[in-house]
Amino acid sequence: MRTTQFLKWYNVFPVVAGIFYLGGFLEYGNIGSIVGTAFLFASVLAAVHHAEVIAHKVGEPYGTIILAICITILEVGLIISFMLSGGEGAITYARDTIFAAVMIILNGILGICIWVGGVKYKEQFFMRSSATTYLVSLVAILVLTLILPNYTSSVRGPFYTESQLIFVSIACLVIYGTFLMVQTVRHRNFFVVEDPNHTVHEAAPPSRAVTIISLILLVLCLAVVILMAKGLSPVIEGFVSSIGAPRALVGVIIALVVLLPEGLAAIRAARNNQIQSSINLGLGSALASVGLTIPAVSVVCIIYDIPFVLGLDLKSIILLALSVCIVMLSLSRGKTNVLYGTVLLVNLAAYIFTVIVP
Repeated sequence: MRTTQFLKWYNVFPVVAGIFYLGGFLEYGNIGSIVGTAFLFASVLAAVHHAEVIAHKVGEPYGTIILAICITILEVGLIISFMLSGGEGAITYARDTIFAAVMIILNGILGICIWVGGVKYKEQFFMRSSATTYLVSLVAILVLTLILPNYTSSVRGPFYTESQLIFVSIACLVIYGTFLMVQTVRHRNFFVVEDPNHTVHEAAPPSRAVTIISLILLVLCLAVVILMAKGLSPVIEGFVSSIGAPRALVGVIIALVVLLPEGLAAIRAARNNQIQSSINLGLGSALASVGLTIPAVSVVCIIYDIPFVLGLDLKSIILLALSVCIVMLSLSRGKTNVLYGTVLLVNLAAYIFTVIVP
């Protein structure tokens, strides 16, 4: 890679942001917080660029899988670090973060993608079989992890016993592993839509060296986003307290920041009339967010004997069921329009409103 190419902003900002964080400059009062916020959003935009470079090189659906798994790994790191540090709300942090991520992906990312595509192209087409495959896996994992704990009787409350937690974790891994095999080997054609009219003209794929560097910088970008979000969490908590909102809003804000790279990549794909890529990003990340995060967090909680709540309350179960039903109906015909996106965005607004005003 030429020196001038390496000095592009999307290569420089993640490195500078990492140095800024490791140097402790985030602790320098309001100025440090403002500069840290700027670096956070610059890293988000850089992550989108590098994810698109990788996706262009490896093709679909591998590119979207890489981004989804990278974000999930870093999300797990953030959840575990907060839980190990203890403090108020640690017992529900994993559940609240996972639930917020799923609601934002299903209603926010998918909603914006469908709405943007509907406004620009009226209708966009995708493989119905891909949506069905995603949703079958996602619904099973959501019920096993976030709803069933409320109705087991071995222990009181929305908890699993250790043996139940091990079983559910294995079930999540089996479902997710089988899904990946279906997506990448047996039924890869379900997740790729050919463009017969050649409406999207792509440049030549990047070289292997450029792709490897982009992969390294993508991981760095995502790490910076997570670390900056964690470092800025006291500022976020102070803001939430100042407006008198419940603590759960902090998890929503952090989830929004973590999901920004993926959301921007999905929206850009929808604007380019590639709604299949948007669906792959959105539903694939929702599936990875639950199917990989729960087993990872469960292992840590079992090792360190940390109790944590998994079961949702009734209000959250209703909102989750509504979101899943709307997504199922919206993706049942193999084409989208602006109404589906509008309904999903209204549902997102209802979720965020009821978090602020429970």
